[in-house]
Amino acid sequence: MQIVFAASEAAPFAKTGGLADVVGALPREIAKLGHEVSVYLPLYSTVRPHLEKEPTYSVRSITIPFPHGNRFAGMVDGGDRNGVRYYFVDCPEYFDRQGLYGNNGDSYSDNAERFGLYCRAVIEATKILGVPDVFHVHDWQAALLPVLLRTVYAADAQLRQAASVLTIHNAGYQGWFPPATIDQLLLPWELFTYDKLEHYNSLNFLKGGVVYSDLITTVSPTYAEEVQTAEFGNGLDGALRQRSADLRGILNGVDYTEWDPATDGNLAGHYSPLDLSGKRDCRKDLLHAFGLEVPDTTPVIGICSRFASQKGFDLLEQIAGRLAERDVAVVALGTGEPNYEKFFRDFAFANAGRFSVQIRYDDAMAHKIEAGADVFLMPSHFEPCGLNQIYALKYGTVPVVRDTGGLKDTIEEWNPELQTGTGFKFTDYNAEALLSAIDSALAAFTVKTQWKQLMENAMAQNFSWEKPAREYAAVYEDAARKRA
Repeated sequence: MQIVFAASEAAPFAKTGGLADVVGALPREIAKLGHEVSVYLPLYSTVRPHLEKEPTYSVRSITIPFPHGNRFAGMVDGGDRNGVRYYFVDCPEYFDRQGLYGNNGDSYSDNAERFGLYCRAVIEATKILGVPDVFHVHDWQAALLPVLLRTVYAADAQLRQAASVLTIHNAGYQGWFPPATIDQLLLPWELFTYDKLEHYNSLNFLKGGVVYSDLITTVSPTYAEEVQTAEFGNGLDGALRQRSADLRGILNGVDYTEWDPATDGNLAGHYSPLDLSGKRDCRKDLLHAFGLEVPDTTPVIGICSRFASQKGFDLLEQIAGRLAERDVAVVALGTGEPNYEKFFRDFAFANAGRFSVQIRYDDAMAHKIEAGADVFLMPSHFEPCGLNQIYALKYGTVPVVRDTGGLKDTIEEWNPELQTGTGFKFTDYNAEALLSAIDSALAAFTVKTQWKQLMENAMAQNFSWEKPAREYAAVYEDAARKRA
């Protein structure tokens, strides 16, 4: 089959979160199964270092209509990489900017136009470069593509048999825009109804994808169930329940060529389940990087995350004082909402020597945290899949997580009697439950034979892309049959 991936980010070209990791790895695995795979991305400024100085255009100019004149996009050929063909939508006035979606915490005011153009450009380019059997679109930025296929392009014989699959990585981000966006994108006004793209008097890109895609997936089985509830659906639960027969949950995989403590070039030492000695070097290196010095008996808790309410940091803020009373060191890396950045800074200032934070994005430091910490903390309110807890398992860093979404699907509660399990979980979303889970991990850390077994259990887990890729391939086949 021919598969086109349409997404707003993919590692290593552009990344703000887990979406990039998925779109960076999954196409390679689909190609290994014998499918012809292409990935279409915007040509952001971050992409340019990965291209030749003089880029080659597969399509020099694509005309995209707007109410007050046309825009023009080129399609840069990114070449074949690991069996996957890459194309980049070149429209400098929309994509050659400092941030992918915004700057200094504010979204770009023309995001609807930016990603509306992107979706049309992908469709138009495939009419020249090859219409796929399936368009696999990701999150709200690409969700307008299936809408266009079934409405504006509905009469195009070239596209009629092309199926579409939407993957929802996080229903908390939906692409809400004013009603006038209908005119800005030259969409028919009959789409602005409750059963289509209208959502609380806004135009909702993600809802459009839910309504018009042939099949829908989420990034874990539990999240596929949760997203159909009022608590986690963010207003789309009704639309998703209506499509429940077409909704699948497929757990994300991870790329172990990048995340493996035996070969990771970011680490001060390498280690494996057969020889864990290198983890001590990683811990020492991590503490040095954060300016901390604690004895070997003091467990190190690592945090690497967006600093956002979704991630459960309101709970951490509530227990911060009591956590500081325990024999523990904490290192945190991330950026996000100003109130949580301030919390982490203030807590680090008040507990210098035991707590340190770096407010920035740093991929190399993220690897150091996964390897050098003893415990990895993810107290998320909701977590569609989560990748950091899976990385932590591979690095023998024991996760403490909330029992939700992909965290529920990937972490098994430690049972000291049976010596089974891979981490610690709490169910109720409250501060006391979080502190209790942390205390359970700290208690287990003091029993070295148990902790070693916990680490070995964690490192034995396999969440590679091989199984998810086969599941996605089956979804593509189902979507193509459904479209036919």
